[in-house]
Amino acid sequence: MTIAVTFLPRTGPAPLPPIAFIGGGNMASAIIGGLIKQGTPADAFEVVEPFEEARRKLAQSFGITAQAEAGEALSRCAVVVWAVKPQTFADAARPVRAFAENALHLSVAAGIPSGSIARWLGSERVVRAMPNTPALVGQGMTGLYARAGVDAADRALVGQLLAPTGELLWVDDEAALDAVTAMSGSGPAYVFYFIEAMTEAGIEMGLSPDQAQRLAIGTFTGASALAHSATEPPSVLRERVTSKGGTTYAALTSLEGADVKAKFKTAIRAAQKRAAELGEEFGKA
Repeated sequence: MTIAVTFLPRTGPAPLPPIAFIGGGNMASAIIGGLIKQGTPADAFEVVEPFEEARRKLAQSFGITAQAEAGEALSRCAVVVWAVKPQTFADAARPVRAFAENALHLSVAAGIPSGSIARWLGSERVVRAMPNTPALVGQGMTGLYARAGVDAADRALVGQLLAPTGELLWVDDEAALDAVTAMSGSGPAYVFYFIEAMTEAGIEMGLSPDQAQRLAIGTFTGASALAHSATEPPSVLRERVTSKGGTTYAALTSLEGADVKAKFKTAIRAAQKRAAELGEEFGKA
């Protein structure tokens, strides 16, 4: 007996539908660049960007001809990504609404409540995202919240669209995005702050600026990778490199004496509070 076997070709994710970006700055470029690297053609994107220099960069980097204002071309797009500053969102939404009635809307604008976005655009298919700048190198951390009008297929589409930027985390409570903003959204600045401090300390101890910076960045990179792969919590990892009476113990004892952990947590809560204030301030239009 002969058995016929048919081998089906391996297939990757389904091609993305046309995507519009309102705003063509760094975050839009990070998403577009990642998708183009994965094979999405440049003609799959429509970009509205009022600043000429940003439009020029999009053309040079990706071969995309961005438009200065919204127009009929947006009507072909199944997804509209809102990469605008919070204070400009309401004004930017008005001319786009007529061309995007059936689109899924993905906002990366910090602080703007999904209810305001839904009201401005006349759609309940709204997802809020809080990415961070490491998305520029594919190592980002993005928090996501979906309104009730977003179905499983929409969520999957958002996941496919943002996959090149790094890791994704969905939350069920929109208020949790303020905490996401405070931790991962603003978080890279905290890391850079500590890298600055370590670098300055290294220079003060006699290292060259290049040596000090390489040591500081390499230490954060390696420690983060270890924390990511380890099964133990960071507290256990910390204890493993802290011998009582040793150099690490001396440093951590100094930090504890200065109440650094408590002050750092207070700083993160300040960022959370400001995120909520931004939503109140710019979501009323």
